Amino acid sequence: LQVRTRNSEPGTRNLMPSTIRLEIVTPDAVVYDEDVLMVTMPCVTGQMGVYPMHVPLITQIVPGELIVQHPDGRDRFLAVGEGLVDIEADRVSIATDMAIPQERIDEARAEEARQRAAARLEEKLSDEEVAAVNASLVRSLAQLRVKRRGAHR
Repeated sequence: LQVRTRNSEPGTRNLMPSTIRLEIVTPDAVVYDEDVLMVTMPCVTGQMGVYPMHVPLITQIVPGELIVQHPDGRDRFLAVGEGLVDIEADRVSIATDMAIPQERIDEARAEEARQRAAARLEEKLSDEEVAAVNASLVRSLAQLRVKRRGAHR
């Protein structure tokens, strides 16, 4: 089966599209809206990679590192929070509470947030407060992991 795709040269046919549209939206902004080769994201069941023509799926992402492979060979890294992912054959849409590109992460602020959350966990807290502090802790750890990624290469 051959299909014409938006990425094909005129007069040629591909077996499958070479890119998939990635859309990432937070309550504050559209953080990402580009065609990419592949997306790797942290999901409730573990890391998930999505290529063009993926089967339709709705799943949940968890705080962690999202990796975007671009057609030019570059990889981009984002720290993401919790959210929902809607996957179609030609599109990945992510609605999340946090999505910060690696270059925009303030390492000092993320480390301060991590330290504050760790200190709060030493206090006597209600179950709800523990959940909120844990959520803050995993978001700051995700940012630190993404930001420090380049330092270990």
